[in-house]
Amino acid sequence: MSTTPELVADLGRRARAASRRMASASTASKNAALHALAEAIRAGSGALRAANALDLDAAREAGLDAAFIDRLRLSDAVVAQMAASCEQVAALPDPIGAVDDLRRRPSGIAVGRMRVPLGVFGMIYESRPNVTIEAASLAIKSGNAVILRGGSEAIHSNRALAALVAGALQQAQLPADAVQLIPTTDRAAVGALITLPEYVDVVIPRGGKSLIARIAAEARVPVIKHLDGNCHVYVDGGCDLDMAVAVTDNAKTQRYSPCNAAESLLVDAAAAAAFLPRIGAVFAAKGVEMRCCARARALLEPVTGARLADASEDDWSTEYLAPIISVKVVDGLDAAIAHINRYGSGHTDAIVTNDHRHAMRFLREVDSASVMVNASTRFSDGFEFGLGAEIGISTDKFHARGPVGLEGLTSQKWVVLGDGELRR
Repeated sequence: MSTTPELVADLGRRARAASRRMASASTASKNAALHALAEAIRAGSGALRAANALDLDAAREAGLDAAFIDRLRLSDAVVAQMAASCEQVAALPDPIGAVDDLRRRPSGIAVGRMRVPLGVFGMIYESRPNVTIEAASLAIKSGNAVILRGGSEAIHSNRALAALVAGALQQAQLPADAVQLIPTTDRAAVGALITLPEYVDVVIPRGGKSLIARIAAEARVPVIKHLDGNCHVYVDGGCDLDMAVAVTDNAKTQRYSPCNAAESLLVDAAAAAAFLPRIGAVFAAKGVEMRCCARARALLEPVTGARLADASEDDWSTEYLAPIISVKVVDGLDAAIAHINRYGSGHTDAIVTNDHRHAMRFLREVDSASVMVNASTRFSDGFEFGLGAEIGISTDKFHARGPVGLEGLTSQKWVVLGDGELRR
């Protein structure tokens, strides 16, 4: 019997071989695989939910919290979106082989850059089994191979989904090894995957902060990562208060568990007296705890049923993933930007404003991967951005930033077109 490192190394060898075939695969064959996968997901929805039920039952028996179980669940809506995302990825232009910025040089040669696959990427993720399909669909369309390592809590769901992917690849006459799931729940698989530079070109972790920090510290291959999502909504003075209430409510309460849910609310002192009691009533009705600065708490105290607490210094930088939000009154745009750049995680931040100059300053000066004007932070998502699906959200500042879709799974190489030119 092979050891876990030997098992992962074998997957790596097979993935490397498959990646070479995927790099030269036609757009038509890649799209055929994606459409076949979408059809298989819809046809197999009953079996997928049955496999997912095994994982859900085990999660409840293990005492995992409601937010975790929510991320684990393959609901009818999630299954439908997985299928739709495959079709959306198929409809996207194929980036592979495109040559950009082709320019004729004085020597006569033409120089440009061609977009090419990264090769093999490792995907390490927790709880969300739909990531199996997101990673697989983007790997297929971008001409890469991927080795998937989902969390042990989703092993039944991930195995069922990976089987559908393998079948779709074979139906399109593409190598099934282009998408492989590590079949073991042995934690040693993660350590093996992130230390295989001969087979793995980049690792993308998607999960809790401790997992990502460990991978970033121990990996011997490049890592595309984000550690947490402390997302802000800033309500500017003179804004449309109805819009501000709606955007803030959606950013926080549409779902509590995703990394793009708002965790911090900043309110200009000029708008605080009018805005905070209104959003406070909304949060009170939904059971959202507000951890407040002194000025915010004074304005929220009269709100019936409000769950209030004094904010600590740690609250300004905490990703709750729960019905909790930090609330602070600030003295204008400069103070809001300074607060976000100090305490934020570089993920997603939004301003609600009627002032175009404030909006443009916020866009330029907030140092985050996604910055929004008059829109919910919940839109920070590859599907919503039109990427078809996302492999994750990067808060790094090199190669890929924000939702990582097809282009984030590619690189560029220089190409030179000549007609016998010689360097003099």
